[in-house]
Amino acid sequence: MWFAAGALCAAGAGLYLRSEYEKEQLSVERTVLENPKIRKDRTLVFLSDLHEHRFGEGNEKLLTAVHEVAPDLVLVGGDMIISKGRAITSASLELLETLARRYPVFCGNGNHENRLLWEPEVYGRAYEDYRSSLKRFGVRFLENRTEQFGEDLSVTGIDLEPEVYRKFRPGHLTEKEIGQKAGKASRERFQILLCHSPLFFRPCRDWGADLTLSGHFHGGTIRLPYLGGVMTPQYQFFLPYCAGEFHSEERHMIVSRGLGTHSINIRLNNKPQLVVVDLKMKT
Repeated sequence: MWFAAGALCAAGAGLYLRSEYEKEQLSVERTVLENPKIRKDRTLVFLSDLHEHRFGEGNEKLLTAVHEVAPDLVLVGGDMIISKGRAITSASLELLETLARRYPVFCGNGNHENRLLWEPEVYGRAYEDYRSSLKRFGVRFLENRTEQFGEDLSVTGIDLEPEVYRKFRPGHLTEKEIGQKAGKASRERFQILLCHSPLFFRPCRDWGADLTLSGHFHGGTIRLPYLGGVMTPQYQFFLPYCAGEFHSEERHMIVSRGLGTHSINIRLNNKPQLVVVDLKMKT
């Protein structure tokens, strides 16, 4: 009995140490997409779910990885901050201010940013302060709106409703609701949609997104061979959309494993991910 208890404790300690190690092992992963709407080859970096994590002082390791990629555009998919009883924004603001000095940065919201807006009785003016800071840095803040980049890209950010993030049984999102929130998709330009939850690839595709960029599920917390992510923050188990690339009718969705952790503060076989997308002209 004592041997079994000791073995369990040793295994638990080993897994904890492995998780703590993995949290700092930033993985830079690239994908290439070709599309006839693209008129100029470009490289995008996608950041999601930082949750105030710092890879070294001042996020030096993360910034170095971005600089080595030398992207034409930085896209942010939300949950960069922490909102749980109070707003914690210092690491994300520091990072985004630094990035905005060097690159065009387009920023969408996740549930942690939106919670500041949903619960003003808890967070006061925290959302307005966060938004004002980003705009002061020159970040293009996409609250249910679209901005164009160059002659061929259109980037839209959509704010999802609280029901979408409900535990166990999340709410739904339709193509019509996306249009009501964010307007029509561009048909002539390559349309990118920042949609924090990856549960809605089909309506995003049908709305007109050529590329949907999502996160939220932290890769499933623990990833197992052949089975994928074990559990999402909404307590869904072995959900296929935890991470990776998905394709349908020449439309694409990339789901980031994220950069940090939050309530379930574990990563196993699930390194933090910096997503790099190389957009190529299709000849």
